Amino acid sequence: MIRLTRSMLAGALLLGLVAPAAAAATDAVPSTRGLYLQLISQARMDGRARAALAYLDDFDLRYPDDPDARLLRINSLLDLGDIDSAEMVARLPADDRDQSMSLVRGHLHAARGRWAEAIPFYQAATRAYPTDALPRNALGYAQLRAGQSAAAIETLRSAADLAPGDTVIRNNLLLALTLGNQPAQAAALLDGMADPQARLLLSRQIAAEAAGIAAVPAPHAGKGNS
Repeated sequence: MIRLTRSMLAGALLLGLVAPAAAAATDAVPSTRGLYLQLISQARMDGRARAALAYLDDFDLRYPDDPDARLLRINSLLDLGDIDSAEMVARLPADDRDQSMSLVRGHLHAARGRWAEAIPFYQAATRAYPTDALPRNALGYAQLRAGQSAAAIETLRSAADLAPGDTVIRNNLLLALTLGNQPAQAAALLDGMADPQARLLLSRQIAAEAAGIAAVPAPHAGKGNS
């Protein structure tokens, strides 16, 4: 399967989650809270979602109702494929001035295969973080799965321009070009790979993934743009 971001969710979901920015740098001088959030984020990146949840339980005793911890809890639950629990935690107050929850809400819809419903949330996250390639990557993949190939190609091209070395974004762009009936452009992108064996393997993976997606009718195709 073609990954969307740098971390995989459990099961068939092709979507990773971005740790909240505050978990990486909370204050100019790292606080105990900020360091603890970094520890939890690192546990997730190391694939130890259960440990992250245990740390979060302890963190909540020290810092109740912390919004960054809530985001990390949603991420960790999705890492484990526990979508029901993640959706319960995501029932937050409507005030989300930095749109950090928009990306997560998009992920929750995507986890259910509700690609068209995910698009507006990804669009909001992209507007809030215009230079971050990852929300654009998530948006492009959701557009692709919702049957919006042309929009997906444009979105993924912009994500690739922002992060030219990101192989995950490149792979999703290849997938979009393949499904969008642009084989020449897909071939040109593949030609940028120096290793011929890796190029052949990726080409086969893209073809198989495209065939699998094409075999599934796009739900609510054409909806979800704003």
